[in-house]
Amino acid sequence: MTVAVTGAMRIERAFARARAERRLAIAVYLTVGYPDRTSTGALLRAALDGGADVLELGVPFSDPLADGTTVQRASEAALRSGVTLADCLSEAHAVVRERDAPVVLMGYTNPFMQYGFERLAADGARAGIAGVIVPDMPAEESGELDAALAPAGLLRIDLYAPTTPNERLAKLLPQARGFVYCVSLTGVTGARRALASDVAEFVGRVRAHTSLPIAVGFGISAPEHVSALRGIADGVAVGSAAIDVVTNAARERRADTLREFVASLAAAGRA
Repeated sequence: MTVAVTGAMRIERAFARARAERRLAIAVYLTVGYPDRTSTGALLRAALDGGADVLELGVPFSDPLADGTTVQRASEAALRSGVTLADCLSEAHAVVRERDAPVVLMGYTNPFMQYGFERLAADGARAGIAGVIVPDMPAEESGELDAALAPAGLLRIDLYAPTTPNERLAKLLPQARGFVYCVSLTGVTGARRALASDVAEFVGRVRAHTSLPIAVGFGISAPEHVSALRGIADGVAVGSAAIDVVTNAARERRADTLREFVASLAAAGRA
């Protein structure tokens, strides 16, 4: 009997493959509809061609409080183009169907709530996504969303910051699923010159409470950041830097430039 591959299985498979190949998994975030509505599909495929293991599709929102200037501007541009959550699910469905890729939606509580949690779960499962990341929803307040996602086989992936106390990690991490997203610094998203000095200590505190893969994000913008995390994390998440690459490239070179950038990160993540 053939077992249908779920998004959650794709996430597990992606990190397992990276671990077997002795490298860091690469997750790439792109805002759906940026720099224009017609570019998203080509950019997602370019990221995969460059070596991305996981795709994070950013759902545009008018008040992305966890995001810095780069993602804010991308979100504003997408909203001006009329991009909706339904469009994000459609883009996810297309790339999952074509590439069998692990995809998560990264967005804020308001758009998901407006759409309806049960509708989101049903449509997300049909689209083949693995789940969602909701930066402004604490795990303690996620019961309603979790109740909708679980029957559909979708994951809610939590963000944990360096300021998270050990007591909270011990309480919440045993319920985590998929992978654990560690924020490398306090503050909003955005490319940084250097990683925070306490990343290794923070990841060690998280790893003491979970056997799930750990991905580090926020501020990862260069190959040297990725190579510095070998032996510490299981993966990295790159968002603002990827959007900056797209923004700064000539229109006809956007996809190629993004593919080359992701390839440089993937190469840096190899042991």
